[in-house]
Amino acid sequence: MQLTTEQLGFFKDNGYLIVAGVMDRQLCAKARDRLWDSLPATSKIQRNDPTTHIGPFDSRDATTDHRDLRQGYRWQLRSVGTEPLLIDLVFSPKLQAIATQLLGDNMLRPPQVGGRPMGTHGAAWPDGPVDPADNQGARGIYATLPYGDRPRETDRCHTDGHPFNLGMVGLIDAVPRDGGGFRVWPGSHRRLYSTFQMSYDQPRIPYYPHLPSYKGILHTPEYLAEIKKINDDTPAVDCWGAEGDVVLWHHRTAHMAGHNYSNKIR
Repeated sequence: MQLTTEQLGFFKDNGYLIVAGVMDRQLCAKARDRLWDSLPATSKIQRNDPTTHIGPFDSRDATTDHRDLRQGYRWQLRSVGTEPLLIDLVFSPKLQAIATQLLGDNMLRPPQVGGRPMGTHGAAWPDGPVDPADNQGARGIYATLPYGDRPRETDRCHTDGHPFNLGMVGLIDAVPRDGGGFRVWPGSHRRLYSTFQMSYDQPRIPYYPHLPSYKGILHTPEYLAEIKKINDDTPAVDCWGAEGDVVLWHHRTAHMAGHNYSNKIR
């Protein structure tokens, strides 16, 4: 599969591109099964009862394990990131061809089945060993529970601080408008790129157990000023879509995980 000239131009100008139906739908269904199978049988939230899907997580279902995090409205199953299912899903020939078209030949780092998933190693990001910098597969399966009657919140963007060239968010199920989909700030990559101290990475203070608050990503004053302007003057784009759609994004594009105001788990 190859992107068109128009798609390439859109990505260059806007810093993101939605490609429809590029992931295998049978594998998407298996990924959904894998997410639900990770829950204990005694969980309050039940797959076949949508009334139990409204967040936040009940205390009996919540976990602080970075490999299978369930806190508030966020569900981040990272331990599956180097399982064959996830690697087959995100490192397919179609997606490899698209990534190579954007990055050039010999730029892809193959994932490793059974390798290090996110949540098992690395510097603090944000509160423990969850640095994406050196994992050997996908980040995992990320879900957001419906907010229910929770008041609407303001969108606030950020950028990622670990070294990479191209981001990809895949929809393993249909996501409606305002359903918690990935949100991007178009053109932000062009405004932010020159404000970073490094081309592909960012200085960070690693986590030390005896200095728990002395950690984090180091931003330049120019970055902080520009991302504030972006939050103020650029409307976010809600990347909703169908099962199998993929959002490609430039590594300096401002983004966030969307708020889920639908009645469906994203």
